[in-house]
Amino acid sequence: MSLNGKVAIVTGSGQGLGLAYARELARQGAAVVINDVNAGTAAEAVAQIEADGGRATAVVVPVGTTDAAKALVAGAVETFGRLDILVTNAGILRDKSLLKMTDEDFDLVINVHLKGTFTCVREAFAYFKENNVPGRIITIGSPTGQRGNFGQTNYAAAKAGIVGMVRTWALEMKKAGVTVNTVIPVAATAMTKTVPYFQKAVEADERGEAMPAFFRHDLGFGTADDVAGLIAYLASDEAAGITGQAIGAGGDRLQVWTHPTAATTEYRDGGWTFEALQENAATLFSEETLQTYGEEFLPLPAELQPEPAPAR
Repeated sequence: MSLNGKVAIVTGSGQGLGLAYARELARQGAAVVINDVNAGTAAEAVAQIEADGGRATAVVVPVGTTDAAKALVAGAVETFGRLDILVTNAGILRDKSLLKMTDEDFDLVINVHLKGTFTCVREAFAYFKENNVPGRIITIGSPTGQRGNFGQTNYAAAKAGIVGMVRTWALEMKKAGVTVNTVIPVAATAMTKTVPYFQKAVEADERGEAMPAFFRHDLGFGTADDVAGLIAYLASDEAAGITGQAIGAGGDRLQVWTHPTAATTEYRDGGWTFEALQENAATLFSEETLQTYGEEFLPLPAELQPEPAPAR
């Protein structure tokens, strides 16, 4: 089942993951609205899709405000006559540890990732509901939002918040026949290029070679194209029964994440007083019951160790 006749908006799609999503949606038949803050980058993305035989237009606007969301929906409807799919990919990074992170660092990331998702989804859903369109909304999460990551307070808050909103929206949109999900990509990006752990994977990709199996299979780390298929599938009519989910994709791996659920449950008549907690702390809060946090990478095989930096 193709996406012929469908129209999609992909925010932050001038390059990287967003462009991969847009190109795959177009390959499956959808007309695509490219969004970027740079007009030249957006125009190049449109040209790539058209060169592949697809249809695309650009709306150059920074995601975050209601006006930007309205401009995106209007761009889709005015150019292609309708809207069926929204992918909220736009984002920025301002990584710093907590004591070094400024109010501006925090607010910028929250505004683009979290508020930008909120405003764009609200505008798209209003169009879907008013026009009886069984729309598809695909938001973008991150392992950082699921597990945490050093130096990413702002990004973790935004990505965790997006998943929380999706669970709520799935309830609110069900009657209208609109689905909403979060995709959690694990792929080579401009950011991972700077991480020594991924050096051998990134170098292989840049040479046009397949990444080593350790990265693709064991870590579930791959290319942007490895994620794009899931985006297109969730945008299709076949995915009508999938909503409110957080689904990870990377390399050879696909994961359906659990929703937060109690790891253990204990009861005590009369409730848990301070004294009762002291008395039972060893069993209530043991190594077996307390949960891990942060991303934990597998040890790299010797042949995949990064090359040492050249001496200066």
